[in-house]
Amino acid sequence: MSTEINVGTREEWRSARLALLEAEKDLTRRGDELSRQRRALPWVPVETTYEFETPSGPASLADLFAGHSQLLVYHFMFGPDWDAGCPSCSFWADGFDGVQSHLAHRDTSFVVVSRGPLDKLMDYQGRMGWSFPWVSSGPSGFNRDFHVSFEPSTIADGEEYNFVAIAEDGYEVAEQSDERPGLSAFAMEEDGRIFHTYSCYARGLEMFNGAYSLLDLTPKGRDEEELPWSMAWLRRHDEYDD
Repeated sequence: MSTEINVGTREEWRSARLALLEAEKDLTRRGDELSRQRRALPWVPVETTYEFETPSGPASLADLFAGHSQLLVYHFMFGPDWDAGCPSCSFWADGFDGVQSHLAHRDTSFVVVSRGPLDKLMDYQGRMGWSFPWVSSGPSGFNRDFHVSFEPSTIADGEEYNFVAIAEDGYEVAEQSDERPGLSAFAMEEDGRIFHTYSCYARGLEMFNGAYSLLDLTPKGRDEEELPWSMAWLRRHDEYDD
């Protein structure tokens, strides 16, 4: 813990806390407005027929809705030749179990999608102790169409991640991963038409990382400022030394 702390009386704390509360309420109101703007984005028809490999057999994008009109897809970094999932995606995924029932009661299906072969995904899911739906997009163009998987040769040709050309996002092309995380939202009309309504990437994904949200409430916060990179401390939950 840093020695540079702001010690005060309970009265001083309460006064400062009330001022912060006003800022927090303002942030909540602005968040509500952002959510309204998010819902107002144009819906883009999904014209491609995608096929996924699932534990119960082949499935279409429509099948992933599981009888609901809304679908959330988390794009989990697990490439075709990988033997384990991305540690940071695993950090996010540790908070996914338990939400399906609640989302289903708001007409929403939640599915995790990766390019890795289904048997590898299932082995890793068993290792991690997760139970959320996880399917493989395999050789289909789903991940590339939603800008989370890339061919190395295309990175220098203007390929985008988080709506910015990857070659311009501050990393050398040689350092780029061909997989990146994201979340995409879809809607399906009663006539079966499917629409892409929203996608977010990079720090846009932090809104549904419960561990980070909890750390943000602590005196140290995320405590990542002195690390060589922000998540250098992170391990898969079964790989910490203790």
